[in-house]
Amino acid sequence: MTVCHRYTAFAGLLLALSLPAANADSLMITWPGGWDVQAVPAEADNTVQRQRAVKNDANGDPQMVMELTQSTLAPEHKVNMNAVLLEMRKTLQKNFAKGGYQSACNKIHPSTLGGQKALETTCKITQNGNHVITQTLVAATQGQNAYALSYAGPADGYKANEPEVQGIRASLRLGQTQP
Repeated sequence: MTVCHRYTAFAGLLLALSLPAANADSLMITWPGGWDVQAVPAEADNTVQRQRAVKNDANGDPQMVMELTQSTLAPEHKVNMNAVLLEMRKTLQKNFAKGGYQSACNKIHPSTLGGQKALETTCKITQNGNHVITQTLVAATQGQNAYALSYAGPADGYKANEPEVQGIRASLRLGQTQP
């Protein structure tokens, strides 16, 4: 598989791995320059709020794909975030395996997302022993909302863009209107 095809396959696999999400009037990311914000169709019942952007290199190959979703929880519903993130990781691994990739993920560990407590795991995706993609999954709840953040890139693109992604993560204010 050529490098270009690998990146295209990576972008397609990542976009297929989105966690279902729901209504959120306040979900908004202020994307830094250089990110191509992609339109995400609204769900027919208006229960999904999602934002996605891609940062491409000079050749137009994706260097980082990032997506944030928000779900509105039923009143009194308690979310087992560890189980949610474990399921997200398992789905990611199965989908990459279907494409001929192997994956190894670190242990789910505490993190933050937009100033809220979160859980996180990062997976290293390989093909024929070569590290080709790194993907991070983050899940958090705040009030009546659950959030899922996924970002991934080819090994070199992930490393080069990780500081900017960390800045985006830190600037999020979950459940609050962004300036």
